[in-house]
Amino acid sequence: MSVNCSLWQENKLSVKHFAFAKFSEVPEECFLLFTLILLMFLVSLTGNALITLAICTSPALHTPMYFFLANLSLLEIGYTCSVIPKMLKNLVTEARGISREGCATQMFFFIFFGITECCLLAAMAFDRYMAICSPLHYATRMSREVCAHLAIVSWGMGCIVGLGQTNFIFSLNFCGPCEIDHFFCDLPPVLALACGDTSQNEAAIFVTVVLCISSPFLLIIYSYVRILFAVLVMPSPEGRHKALSTCSSHLLVVTLFYGSASITYLRPKSSHSPGIDKLLALFYTAVTSMLNPIIYSLRNKEVKAALRRTLSLKKPLAINR
Repeated sequence: MSVNCSLWQENKLSVKHFAFAKFSEVPEECFLLFTLILLMFLVSLTGNALITLAICTSPALHTPMYFFLANLSLLEIGYTCSVIPKMLKNLVTEARGISREGCATQMFFFIFFGITECCLLAAMAFDRYMAICSPLHYATRMSREVCAHLAIVSWGMGCIVGLGQTNFIFSLNFCGPCEIDHFFCDLPPVLALACGDTSQNEAAIFVTVVLCISSPFLLIIYSYVRILFAVLVMPSPEGRHKALSTCSSHLLVVTLFYGSASITYLRPKSSHSPGIDKLLALFYTAVTSMLNPIIYSLRNKEVKAALRRTLSLKKPLAINR
C-alpha cells in the first residue's frame, strides 16, 4: 500500500518524514510475525544480558576471550534495541511513520553496532590465534591494556563509520516517494528514495563494505588458517580437540554474521528484491542476535558453569525478598 507523501512532506523539495512499508494486508500474518520477532527479541536480550552478567561476576572468566565476548553481548543488546522495537510497533499499528531525524538516528546505530561487531569478531579471532599459536607470549601480548585498546578501536571505528555514512546519505535531498520498502532505515532502501545521482553514495557504501567488513573477515580467515596449521602439528589428539573446541563457537558466529551480511550487501544491485532483503534483514537483526548467546552457552563449559552460578545466586535473593 503506497503512502501519500503529502502527509509526510513539509514542502515539495524535502521529505521530513518517512513511512515503512506494511508487511502484509492480512492482520493474522502481521500478528504471527510480531509474536515470532518478540520471542526472539526477548530471548536475545535475556541471553546476552545473562552472559554479560556471568562474565562480569565470575573471576575465572576475566580473560581476554571472555572480555571480548562480554563486549559482543553488550553490542548485540544495543544492535537489537536499535531496530526491533520500532519493527514490532510497525507490525501491529498503522502508525508506521518515522521522522527524518529518527531515521538518521536509527541508521547511525545500526551501522555503528554492525561495524563494531565486524571489528570485535576480528579481535576475537586474533585472540584465539595468539592463544594457540603463541601460548608462551599470550599473557604479555594480550594484556588488559591491549584488549582494552582493541575494544576501543572496534567501538571507535563503528562510531566513525556510522557518523560518516549517515551524514553522507542524509545530506541528500528526498523529494518523494517517502515509503521505505523495509522494516527499518537500512542504507539501500533509504538511498533508493533520494533524488538525483546517488552513485557517489553507492560507491562509498561499497568502499565501506570492503574496508570495514571484508578486511576484518580476511584477518579472521588468516588467523584461522594459522590456527589450523598449528593444530595439525600438535602431538596429542586431546590438545588438538581442546584447541579447536575453543574456536568452534566463534567460527559459527562468524559464519552466521558474515554469511547474512555478505549476501545482503555484496550481491549485485540487479539481484536485490525487497522480499529477500527483508528476510535477510530479519535474520541478521533478530535471528543471529538470538543464536549468539545460545551458541556460546551451549558449546562452552566455562560459560555454562558461570551461568549456573549466576542463576543460583539469584534464587536465594528472590526467596529472601
